[in-house]
Amino acid sequence: MKIQRKPDWLKIHLPQTKNLSKISEIIKNNNLNTICTSGKCPNMGECWDAGTATLMILGNICTRACKFCAVTTGKPKPPNWNEPMNIAKSVQKLALKHCVLTSVDRDDLDDKGSKLWEATIKAVKQINPATTIEALIPDFDALHENIQRVIDAKPEVISHNLETVRRLTPEIRTRARYDRSLKVLKYLSKSNIATVKSGIMLGLGETKDEILETMDDLLQAGCEVITIGQYLQPTKNNIQVVEYIRPEIFSEYKRIGLKKGFRIVESSPLVRSSYHAEKHVK
Repeated sequence: MKIQRKPDWLKIHLPQTKNLSKISEIIKNNNLNTICTSGKCPNMGECWDAGTATLMILGNICTRACKFCAVTTGKPKPPNWNEPMNIAKSVQKLALKHCVLTSVDRDDLDDKGSKLWEATIKAVKQINPATTIEALIPDFDALHENIQRVIDAKPEVISHNLETVRRLTPEIRTRARYDRSLKVLKYLSKSNIATVKSGIMLGLGETKDEILETMDDLLQAGCEVITIGQYLQPTKNNIQVVEYIRPEIFSEYKRIGLKKGFRIVESSPLVRSSYHAEKHVK
């Protein structure tokens, strides 16, 4: 496959904002795993200035090897049960108004990591009662008892990313299943506790009809918020970009998504799943 040249609208310049050095130092000193820094997110400065950051729990080694993701695959260490309180205190130090929590997949654990998820959300709420939380969860193998633990901890937003269209899921996502992810979202929506959210990447070879079908599937599953961004190949070992989607096409998908019935649609080339996360709280 011919390597695509990155267009001008995707050239990333990380802004030097007032909070960048301060928050970077806190993250480094507390040995925190953040998607903001590890993913070199183009929206990092904007989010940090808005009092939002994304923290990753359950270690930095994943049991899955999705072809779009740069997180290391292997055998993770046992869960650290000091982590929930450490995360809660870090949220306090960072003075976050809104905290996005995410994690690697932990297929090695009987509970898929859901018990530590529950403990972390509760600890953050205990120490930071004014901070709202988004839980960006793995699929937990769609086991209800695992998903319910997160629901019972009462984050304001619960999200699970579908990542791509049905046809491409077997190629792009290891072990994950398109319909399994929809089952997770449907179970979340039935709880009526939190905003239900999902995200997809474009540029992997999907068609417009497939994107519209995915939107319909997410709406039928009870999803209220959708994020749509451009896939960018993080390392040479990850799957290559098939196409760079022009900004006006993303704008078109935003219009279509809102017309179809999503409450919020974040759609542009540099959108990531936590972009404007603080605005997704009901």
